[in-house]
Amino acid sequence: MDRNIELSLARPAESLPLAQMSRDLVENGLRWSWRPSRILSMIQHPEAVVLVAKTRIEIAGFAVMEFHETHAHLNLLAVKPSQRRKGIGRALIEWLEASCRVAGIASVVLELRVDNDGAKEFYGSLGYKPGRIVEDYYQGSVDALTMIHQLMTPEIAAQRP
Repeated sequence: MDRNIELSLARPAESLPLAQMSRDLVENGLRWSWRPSRILSMIQHPEAVVLVAKTRIEIAGFAVMEFHETHAHLNLLAVKPSQRRKGIGRALIEWLEASCRVAGIASVVLELRVDNDGAKEFYGSLGYKPGRIVEDYYQGSVDALTMIHQLMTPEIAAQRP
């Protein structure tokens, strides 16, 4: 990743630009559901992390992950088109997965549009395996593919303090 990119936890004031990135880059063609209030609720949620990648002049990307007992759910990941192929998405995922491992979380799951070949390739390169197809997952009209990355066996995760 570019040395000029810094990862940090999102601040409440960043809710609007992150929501706009979600609308434009993730939810394109769908009704806007990750509005500023929803992003803010994730920033404030004790079992979630909103991680931001910044250059000196702009937000380059971000990710939203919720942590559960044995798995984590990657809700959103977006990198601005001008900042892609610089390792930002990979750095966001690696930071979040490191947090999962520390917490003893065995796996990370996510959904993506079934026709999003670029995302399938990206997540596949990080060890995510395709799961099932969920019909009409996105707002009752677009199918999703689930993907999972096994970080450790459930047995090993259960032994963690």
